[in-house]
Amino acid sequence: MNIEELLKTNNMPEIKKLVLNIIVTANYLNERLADILKPYDISSQQFNVLRILRGQKGKPANLSTIQERMVSKMSNTTRLVDKLVDKKLCERIICPSNRRKVEIRITQDGLDLLKELDPLVQNHEQDIAKKINEKEIISLNTKLNELRS
Repeated sequence: MNIEELLKTNNMPEIKKLVLNIIVTANYLNERLADILKPYDISSQQFNVLRILRGQKGKPANLSTIQERMVSKMSNTTRLVDKLVDKKLCERIICPSNRRKVEIRITQDGLDLLKELDPLVQNHEQDIAKKINEKEIISLNTKLNELRS
């Protein structure tokens, strides 16, 4: 029995179905995003870091700021930034007066990559959103927020 069949059975309590459904859906969405990002050789976590840095509007961010804004708190932010620096998608800025203070800023290459990825990701999101109406989207967002609070 696959996961879809399992979720349709009456043998499982609704609460378990809800939790399992949320996990399955999150994995599905993450896999689709990974498929979009794969040809660009970046992970969804690296993509998340780039979007956080773009949101800084040219101002650098420190590692703790990036970490607290990450979608996945399990990510090793230092390692993610190292990979993005190696790919020239962001850069480290070392404070001249305090060499231990390191900040990260997105590069033009990083901005260009996001500009290329934005419509692909937006199409992905629109494809998901078209399956339910605006009122259902708002309701689902509200309920998911309530589950996390």
